[in-house]
Amino acid sequence: MFRLQRHLPFVMWFFPVAFFAYQFILRLWPGLMMQGIMEQLAIDASQFGLLAAFYYYGYAGMQIPVAVLLDRYGARRVILFFALLCGAGTLMFTLTHHWLIACLSRFLIGAGSAVGFLGVSKVISDWFPEAHYARMVGFSFSLGLLGAIYGGKPISLLALYYDWHALALVLALLAVVLGLAVTVFLRTPPQPMAMGTTGFSLRKFKALLSAPSIWVLAIANALMVGSLEGFADVWGVPYLMTAYSIPKSEAALVISFLFAGMLFGGPLLSFASKKMGHYPVISLCGLGMAAVFFMLLSHPSYHKAAFALLFFIIGLLCCYQVLVFAAGARLVHTELLSMTVAFLNCVNMLGGSFFHTLIGHVMETYWTGDLTADGVHVYSLTSYLLALKVIPCGAFVGALLTGMLQWRFRKQMTGSLAPA
Repeated sequence: MFRLQRHLPFVMWFFPVAFFAYQFILRLWPGLMMQGIMEQLAIDASQFGLLAAFYYYGYAGMQIPVAVLLDRYGARRVILFFALLCGAGTLMFTLTHHWLIACLSRFLIGAGSAVGFLGVSKVISDWFPEAHYARMVGFSFSLGLLGAIYGGKPISLLALYYDWHALALVLALLAVVLGLAVTVFLRTPPQPMAMGTTGFSLRKFKALLSAPSIWVLAIANALMVGSLEGFADVWGVPYLMTAYSIPKSEAALVISFLFAGMLFGGPLLSFASKKMGHYPVISLCGLGMAAVFFMLLSHPSYHKAAFALLFFIIGLLCCYQVLVFAAGARLVHTELLSMTVAFLNCVNMLGGSFFHTLIGHVMETYWTGDLTADGVHVYSLTSYLLALKVIPCGAFVGALLTGMLQWRFRKQMTGSLAPA
């Protein structure tokens, strides 16, 4: 009995974290099946970019509502509802031939995926002591990234032998299975260990939105997400296939090294920030991502080991987002902490929609008129290169904005220390 009670929190935690890993596969799905999706919906790159962006609209828009629902109704019912939403959205996306319905379905998938990390955090706060919270959240994030690492190449290989519609239907069914598993196994603890929450307040939210520094930090964060949410999530696989004539499974495998880098980036950047401060490290990450990404785009030939290393480095640098949340926490009062994290994550995901829409628009602008036998637009390497350059440019501007914040705070501190 004692051993069962000891391991019960991990049983409660397992199924929510499995759903968290699963939703990464749904996030990467359009990039893995780009050609088939464009053919089925008869759309161009601009429309495809907007289609991909709708996932992020749903995800970002549901951050604060999901947090409120979890506090009010608990993780069990909320995760079930949003898992079913993911399943329904995936089913709609697979069966429709209408672009607008496909956009709606991706919005629903994004909205359903919003409960992934928030649900895991809620279960951890309910079942684990406060002293274990940070460690379990970090461990959960690492396991979630395994969904991104192992969701790329295996899905691409399966697509060689099975129709992508059949794979999508299996993914839709898996969402339902995970949701039902959470309902069956997850329970509310007799004595919740949750850290106190202040709940949503319109007054507090207005106070948060009136802070200019939070807006600058949020925009800088959004401008720096292009490598992860713009390239790795959707456009990376088709770009590598076009630029270097490699198979889809190979492209997905190489890009998965970015997610592998993220497994190590959090602890490494946290250590660096203790020595240098949050803002200098965030700025250096932005400049580093811009430099490495320009190297990727200008590389004349494909070398698997070199590309894997470059993507691994980008993955390390992508973990600057952990420092953004930590920096944001220092800009607000304690009572606004959870709301600040939700707001920063919301704007962060909107950055993904910004890059998808912009990249698709630029690619369509430079389309040379080539078509496949099925009438799908074929984009040249030049189109990809011109479109993807917005990613390092965004990272550079984000790094400058973060540097401006650091300069402002240093100036304020210098002024406060000056003799009267």
